[in-house]
Amino acid sequence: MRPFPLKSLLLGAASLGWALAGSAAAEITAQDKAALIRAVDKGAPRMAQVAQTIWGYAEVGYQETKSSALLQSELRKAGFKVEPGVAGMPTAFVASFKTGEGPVIAILAEFDALPGLAQEARPVRAPILDQIAGHACGHHLFGAASVAAAQSLAAWMKANNVPGEIRVYGTPAEEGGSGKVYMVREGLFADVDATLHWHPSDSNNAAQTVSLANISGKFRFAGASAHAAAAPFRGRSALDGVEIMNVAMNYMREHVPDGTRIHYAITDGGDAPNVVPDKAEVYYYVRHADPRVVRDVFARMQKAAEGAALATETTGSFEQTGGVYNMLVNDTLGQVMDQALREVGPPEWDANEIAFAQAMTAQLPSGRKPAPVSDIGAYSVGGGGGGSTDVADVSWVTPTAGMVAATWVPGTPAHSWQAVAAGGTSIGAKGAVVAAKTLALAGARLLTEPDLVAAAQAELTTRRGEDFTYQAMVGDRAPPLDYRKSAKGGE
Repeated sequence: MRPFPLKSLLLGAASLGWALAGSAAAEITAQDKAALIRAVDKGAPRMAQVAQTIWGYAEVGYQETKSSALLQSELRKAGFKVEPGVAGMPTAFVASFKTGEGPVIAILAEFDALPGLAQEARPVRAPILDQIAGHACGHHLFGAASVAAAQSLAAWMKANNVPGEIRVYGTPAEEGGSGKVYMVREGLFADVDATLHWHPSDSNNAAQTVSLANISGKFRFAGASAHAAAAPFRGRSALDGVEIMNVAMNYMREHVPDGTRIHYAITDGGDAPNVVPDKAEVYYYVRHADPRVVRDVFARMQKAAEGAALATETTGSFEQTGGVYNMLVNDTLGQVMDQALREVGPPEWDANEIAFAQAMTAQLPSGRKPAPVSDIGAYSVGGGGGGSTDVADVSWVTPTAGMVAATWVPGTPAHSWQAVAAGGTSIGAKGAVVAAKTLALAGARLLTEPDLVAAAQAELTTRRGEDFTYQAMVGDRAPPLDYRKSAKGGE
């Protein structure tokens, strides 16, 4: 583990050598914006093809071998220098296109799928029986659109002699594997001036929301097997250990700080009722907006596991699989993203896409009043979301902002078969085009307006504190490259 003090890294654009030259650069013109949008449109068919291919691969966290290779190949074709296998993760990569000394702008790209949600691209439930996973969070679109935005920016920088560097960070295992955390821990964002990202959604907006910090891990119990009827007294049930731990945690819910979220799944509970299980496993998450609360509650959870092992005369062990910070919002960059999104506009659906959406609406949970796909939501900063993301760790070491684009039918929840279905159609592809254009316009502004970068970095320092030193929530553990082999769930 290599913690590093950030105030020695985030110096502010005004103190950087590139800012002196960059300050003379003109802001991007209407012609520049039009050129970037045309470039995304020109590459849109290929982007859709790449996304659809990754949608078909549906590879889960740390196993995204083909998905990662495809994105790397697309970037190499566009002149990017690609470093694969970074931070101890075979499917992680950093791709760089540099034209000279200038700001370093990062764009994040994800590509992992979720287990158990394979679905055809149809507006009715139609599982793909021989497929173990599906892109229920739209990361196939996420990765493809981020690459398309970077390709367009690179071509524009080269054509217009714009100094700077665009980096694409290929980040595996967002869904519970905390891939970005290991990249941050390795210092791979140490010289990044600003970071942009996006995410598939059922709406369009650039609101900067606060995610929850979390720690996740597997508690394993080992006991002694025996015949459950003939000699139960000879057995020591590992499953009893799991269940007593769960009871203890469910009583603890009354005595944790407000806003704490605790959830679990029994991932191994034995194979036959007539055999006392000699091994069992339960997979837990703890979330809260404050990382300190998460650490405290998880420490209490470990005591509950120890007590359960003592009560059942079993032995226990723990493997932490993930841990992320809460999102540190950046209003300066958020406003840049919001302006870019409004210049791009929402996706426009044709008659077939509208018909698909109408059929899908009947399959969606009732009681919601989603915004029309033609709307762009109001800009805001600091609202709360219920989930967690490893993008949050990036936001503590470099100014970071994101946006969402409508790649699903309005009203579609993430991590659902409905999201998989729409994400495999032109509805998903059109939303991804909106995202790619927005990222391209926002990135161009940051490359040419050093005052914006300086303001974003100053805001980060204010929100984070002058003396903040990053310490990963996962501690010193290596990336859990096999976490998808025995556990389900995501962030």
